[in-house]
Amino acid sequence: MEQPHAPVAAEAGAGAAAAGDGYTIRPLELSDLSKGFCELLAQLSPSPPLSEEAFRARFAELAALGADHLVLVAEEAATDRLTAAGAVLVERKFIRRCGLVGHLEDVVVDAAARGRGLGERLVRRLVEHARGRGCYKVILNCTAELKGFYAKCGFEEKNVQMGLYF
Repeated sequence: MEQPHAPVAAEAGAGAAAAGDGYTIRPLELSDLSKGFCELLAQLSPSPPLSEEAFRARFAELAALGADHLVLVAEEAATDRLTAAGAVLVERKFIRRCGLVGHLEDVVVDAAARGRGLGERLVRRLVEHARGRGCYKVILNCTAELKGFYAKCGFEEKNVQMGLYF
């Protein structure tokens, strides 16, 4: 039987939430491959489409991490298409008495749906999830153009990002 969504959906703050604007924010489901999930992510970073097999395999890997990895999506009720997505990963540290850190990743809002507050709602839900898991901070990397958006979500610029890509 098909697993409808990752087990983290039962966690506090991770379930579906709808606003009066016709969008529902909820955990990623297996059926979301056909609702434009990969096309949405491609607006964030060029990426070839995933096969259903590859999507199912990665979905199962992430679901096995439980509440330490949550992917949320925003679905438009009128079209059943995804309009936004984002993830939070919980890192287990030794510092801060074995503290936890949330990493916000892959936040994207469809170009046609921007300016409706979906990104801010999605980010706030991901941050709530990290806080509920006991994280002492949530961090992210973004482009200079997005600093204002994340500041509106309560983030402050800290340190310098470095990268080594392979």
